[in-house]
Amino acid sequence: MRFTKPWAINNSNHQKGFVALLVAVLILVAMVTISVSMANLIIGQHKISANIIKSSQAYFAAEAGLEDALLRLVKNMNWTTTSTLEAGKALVTTEILEKVAGVRTITAQGDFWEIIRKVRAVYEISTEKTSFYYGAQVGEGGIIMDDGSTIHGNVFSNGNIVAATNTEITGTAKVAKTGNYLEGATIGEDAYVDICKNSTVSGTLTCSTSTNCTAPLIKQLTEEIATTSLPISQEQINQWKDEALAGGIYSGDYFLQAKQQAQLGPKKIEGNLKIQDSAQLFITGTIWVTGIITFQNDAKVRLDKASYGLLSGVIISDDKVTLQDSGEALGTGEPGSYLLIVSTPAFDPAIIIQNSFNADILYTQNGWILIQDSADVRELTGYGIHLKNNAEIIYEIGLEDASFTSGPGGSWEVTSWREIE
Repeated sequence: MRFTKPWAINNSNHQKGFVALLVAVLILVAMVTISVSMANLIIGQHKISANIIKSSQAYFAAEAGLEDALLRLVKNMNWTTTSTLEAGKALVTTEILEKVAGVRTITAQGDFWEIIRKVRAVYEISTEKTSFYYGAQVGEGGIIMDDGSTIHGNVFSNGNIVAATNTEITGTAKVAKTGNYLEGATIGEDAYVDICKNSTVSGTLTCSTSTNCTAPLIKQLTEEIATTSLPISQEQINQWKDEALAGGIYSGDYFLQAKQQAQLGPKKIEGNLKIQDSAQLFITGTIWVTGIITFQNDAKVRLDKASYGLLSGVIISDDKVTLQDSGEALGTGEPGSYLLIVSTPAFDPAIIIQNSFNADILYTQNGWILIQDSADVRELTGYGIHLKNNAEIIYEIGLEDASFTSGPGGSWEVTSWREIE
């Protein structure tokens, strides 16, 4: 008979127990690891879902801010440039930029528990390139039309409109203020004026006094036609100059020619700015020129798309502006992006545009604009406008006025609506 030693039996049991404990611990660790991983996964998915919900809330809040701003603009309700409102538990900050060329850009930022979404809309007067429904706005200097000149579109003038033979305004003409007159003009649609002299109106003539004027229907003017202020204030121009100055000073004349290309802005140029001979200038910020601006001989001046996107930009001159010879001065090509060229002095002329130049917006509050040959612009506003012999100007928009009977009569539309952040 054989007997096992007790210590050997205990050692074997001890080893088996240790192995079992180790396996149990490993299984427990594995289970805990799996549980923690699953918990982290679940928590992560929950956070992702929560962030998606928060992001959606921020986005819809931003859209609500845009819709609120558009409602205020459409209904002519009170609004401010920057405003905040609550949309549920989200906070919305809305910014409405000043109107430039019949365009407002509206940006709304939705913030829901520090999740940010931004949406931007472009709201502008509707127009088509071949239909000129809206008016050109002119100050107290009025409009002078030499022989054979033509305005395609409507006009609103705070001063007299005096036309020579073989001239025409194809749309509606409206002359503000008692004592001002419309003389020698051929009007393609309606006319509104205190005194009408030697004019032919194809539509309805509404006036106080008519001398040698013909129209299918003549109506009595019952109240004075109110003048309208030109749309850009000196304060706004000063602000644009400050933006340009913040980018530094370029001393001397800035000159591009012979198909050269360059980017410029924001910048103050203490000298002249001249672009010619198929050269191309891409504007990356506001430009203020103390001297003369000349764009000629197929010059191309455009807002830089990466810098401006949907926004409009400005070039300001403290001297004369000459645009000629089939060149162009335009925005980025995006909806609502336009290039505004401003001349500040009270020159006659302050701006000359001629020989098939294509521009977005030209503005001089104190000076005259001289048109020779032909010009194609979206909006042209000045103290006075003079069309030389056989000059032709095509307006796309200008002053929104319900009296302009052609086309939709001043309707606005959202031409772009997109998320930007």
